[in-house]
Amino acid sequence: MDSLAGHFLIASPSILDPNFRRTVVFITAHTEEGAVGVILNRSSEVSVRETVPQLATVTDPDEPVFVGGPVNPDGVAVLAEFEDPDEAGVVVLDDVGFVALDEALEDSPPQVQRTRVFAGVAGWGPEQLEDEFEREDWIVEPADSDDIFTDDPEGLWSALLRRKGGQYELVARMPLDPSLN
Repeated sequence: MDSLAGHFLIASPSILDPNFRRTVVFITAHTEEGAVGVILNRSSEVSVRETVPQLATVTDPDEPVFVGGPVNPDGVAVLAEFEDPDEAGVVVLDDVGFVALDEALEDSPPQVQRTRVFAGVAGWGPEQLEDEFEREDWIVEPADSDDIFTDDPEGLWSALLRRKGGQYELVARMPLDPSLN
């Protein structure tokens, strides 16, 4: 399978795991050794100021911290849209990548247009993601920076499916519990 870094994984309705139900994951790395990404549509109730105040120079301290996934929930990552992608610690897609936090906190923060702070990541071991594709757990879509930094993260899952159209538009309109329909 080709690398899915820089793509979205949109959870299919068959995923019932509460960690991934109706999520949109931005894949940031995908090799033979596995894959890593961040869940884009799970904002928490706490702000950057409350949980990681030292990041106030890197991002808006009043923004929420997003739940990036169940792996390493105490770890923090800052995804940003860079004015100069060469300033990114790791570039994922065009001018979107991760802030090198050690450098940003010790020196001066890079010039960025938009940021998101994530606690934890989503991760897959070797062949695990491929197995999930065989079960049709995920729908793949090329990533777009406006969707990564959307002002409506809770509506992202439905918006991406509606944009795909056809059968996906029907899936986007499904209630959480189809028996209530």
